[in-house]
Amino acid sequence: MTYQTLLLDTPAPHVLRVSFNRPEVRNALNTQMARDVLSLFQALILDPADHRCLILTGAGEQAFCAGGDLKERNGMTDAAWRAQHVLFEQAFYALMDCPVPVIAAVNGSAFGGGAEFALACDFIHAADTARFALTETRLGIIPGCGGTQNLPRAVGARRAKELILTGRPFTAADAADWGMVNRVWPAAELAQGVLETATAIAVGGPIAVRQAKRAISLGIETDLKTGLALEVEAYNRTIPTEDRREGVAAFNEKRPARFTGA
Repeated sequence: MTYQTLLLDTPAPHVLRVSFNRPEVRNALNTQMARDVLSLFQALILDPADHRCLILTGAGEQAFCAGGDLKERNGMTDAAWRAQHVLFEQAFYALMDCPVPVIAAVNGSAFGGGAEFALACDFIHAADTARFALTETRLGIIPGCGGTQNLPRAVGARRAKELILTGRPFTAADAADWGMVNRVWPAAELAQGVLETATAIAVGGPIAVRQAKRAISLGIETDLKTGLALEVEAYNRTIPTEDRREGVAAFNEKRPARFTGA
């Protein structure tokens, strides 16, 4: 797969790294990038192939994603703005629906839509130099790609209100203290550190990993009893698999499991 605004590579077996690739504009989100993200994640929803973990990051050293490309948006009619935003929405929803775990590796500034991209991933690792902000209210709009929903779920409603209503930037260390970021790395170590985590996910049974992600994502939005039922449903889907039989055999034979996703 090749895209105009995304760079794809496989830094380890079964790990796909996706880089926003507009470093000359701090990886700002334009219409073509939305099309590319939507196309990529729609394809992964239909068929993850042999990908067992994804890393989402930014090309260059300055930015993960600086948010919407305001130069492209300058002078847009209301109708054109709305039409473009529908495309943005669908791209974000496709990312959030990806069956394969997605780790955000935030290597620089993640403002506006960039912060929303990070929040749409399963979890975030960040460089110690990274900064986040949801600055939309300063432009007369609000976060419209999950920010008002994903940020409160990560840091709590009261803190999210302050961050969104003021548009104030915050550091990776702040984000880690509040529970939004799982781990902060020295900038030079981020790529390798995230890759090690992605590889640890990729060596697990791919069916089991996807079902565990599904159970968590759906269950957290409902009551405990319903969540437990979702968990059992997901668990039962792993029982008839060859991977389940291979995992047990490998344990008893004291060898690494060779999972195939079957």
